[in-house]
Amino acid sequence: LALPGLNSFYVCFLGVCGDEFSVLRSPQSVVFRDGSWPIPGERIPDVAALSMGFSVEDLSWPGLAVGDLFHRPRATVLVTVKGVDKLTLPVKGISYPIENAVPFSLDSVANAIHTLFSEETPVVLQLAPSEERVYMVGKANSVFEDLSVTLRQLRNRLFQDNSILSSLPLNSLSRNNEVDLLFLSELQVLHDIASLLSRHKHLAKDHSPDLYSLELAGLEEVGKRYGEDSQQFKDASQILADSLQKFADEMFNLYSGNAVVEVVAVKAFNSPLTRKTRSILQSSQSETENPYNLAYPYNYNYSVIFNIILWMMIGLALAVIVISYNLWNMDPGYDSIIYRMTNQKIRMD
Repeated sequence: LALPGLNSFYVCFLGVCGDEFSVLRSPQSVVFRDGSWPIPGERIPDVAALSMGFSVEDLSWPGLAVGDLFHRPRATVLVTVKGVDKLTLPVKGISYPIENAVPFSLDSVANAIHTLFSEETPVVLQLAPSEERVYMVGKANSVFEDLSVTLRQLRNRLFQDNSILSSLPLNSLSRNNEVDLLFLSELQVLHDIASLLSRHKHLAKDHSPDLYSLELAGLEEVGKRYGEDSQQFKDASQILADSLQKFADEMFNLYSGNAVVEVVAVKAFNSPLTRKTRSILQSSQSETENPYNLAYPYNYNYSVIFNIILWMMIGLALAVIVISYNLWNMDPGYDSIIYRMTNQKIRMD
């Protein structure tokens, strides 16, 4: 698929309960088919990219059908929840099982957005509060300048007057336990992202797509501390599910229904996420991996360059046809100023 205009009405709230990928809401522009087709865990970023209108390589998953190519969302929000088997999310969507739940990232989607929309400086935010890992690009630096990202900042934010502790029912959770505070601080991050973004609503109306990638590990720590059969873990799971639904509705409203909200919840990943690196010592190995000297796969700019060259050739061909037709049917004595001036000179002589 090529990259069409990103100005559609689209919201999709996705949840993965344990090893399940669920589509809770989607518009007519993006069609998810009913079925039990397993989705590979490493291809979840490709599904997010394809729903935004980007091209992906060989995604044969039949769950996502071809929708409206000219109406794409302006934002994608992916929330990864670790350490939970199943979240009690709304049950009115479509679910797919996950095959081989391996760690993934949206780096490829972020790079595509940054490359194609570098002049418009889109909002790109990647955040893991429990690991104090944050990555901001473009307008995210100004929008989320006051966002708490370190553990000390998150703890101080919780005890401010306008924090979620004043309105959130804690049930069996405690304000005096560090594990509970870590879990609650991640919910505070969700609230603050929507709150800070509401002050810059004009960013949700531009033509550049935005990307939010959040990783929440607080619920996993609650399970390790109290056990998965404890009342604390059950209360935390329900509070998280409600907070995610509220967060999805807020992002949906801020982008006027033009956003994709995804939630990936897995009990445990099968293998750790490693960054692939390459050195000059690997040159001989790469040659053996490609003995037929095959070309590289298409990148994200292929569709753009193809359309530019195609329509330029069509325009030039039409111009040649029109000019040739007019020259063939031209009356030299009437249409050409050269012949008229020549005839007048002959009569004068």
